[in-house]
Amino acid sequence: MQDEVQDIVDKFIFDIRAGTYEPDDKLPSENEIADLFKVPRMTARKAYATLQELGYIYSKQGKGSYVKNRRRQIPLVLSGNVSFSKKMTELGYNYQSRNIFCEKIPYNKKIYQELEVGEETGVYRIGRLRLVDQRPIALHTSYVAECIFGDIAEAGRHITSMFDYYKSKGYTELESKTTVLSVAFPSKTERELLECSSLIPLLMLESGCTDKRTGKVLEHTKTLYRSDYFTYVI
Repeated sequence: MQDEVQDIVDKFIFDIRAGTYEPDDKLPSENEIADLFKVPRMTARKAYATLQELGYIYSKQGKGSYVKNRRRQIPLVLSGNVSFSKKMTELGYNYQSRNIFCEKIPYNKKIYQELEVGEETGVYRIGRLRLVDQRPIALHTSYVAECIFGDIAEAGRHITSMFDYYKSKGYTELESKTTVLSVAFPSKTERELLECSSLIPLLMLESGCTDKRTGKVLEHTKTLYRSDYFTYVI
């Protein structure tokens, strides 16, 4: 049955990308799909469930399935020195940044090297969940050294914008370090936070931020974006 489900999924993805179906077009019913592909209705239902998990369609209670308008996705600019919060606000989205953790991490060679600090230094990670229209769209984690920010253990519990925090400390000329992009599938915790299925790939960005005037490394960052909510501007 899995092969039959995949055949239906592949067919609809091809047709949607080709423009056979326009955004918000109503799709054939599960019974019609079952007849068309000569499969049980359960197979058609699983195919539609997969398409919905992948972000291609949505359903209306009692009315059927429809093509999702992927053109309404959020444009994500992956360059520049403007904070994510400011970008979302400038684009006019109903945006919220929520602090979800601040905790000291055990020694991690890679992160400590990126921050250019020794093993004796305390390093904290601060997590912010980004939401648009109450939907979680991204998870930002910043790693910062206690030797640079002495109050981070307490202040980190309330930070929703690292850029604003840095500016409050006198670091107003910020510069991004080299950014590494990769694709990852969400862990159980990430699925719960981002409210997505294991089928939704995440775009993972790892980078850093330095102060232009002093050359100090202010943070190492790891950001996870739900790939189905964004278009990417590089």
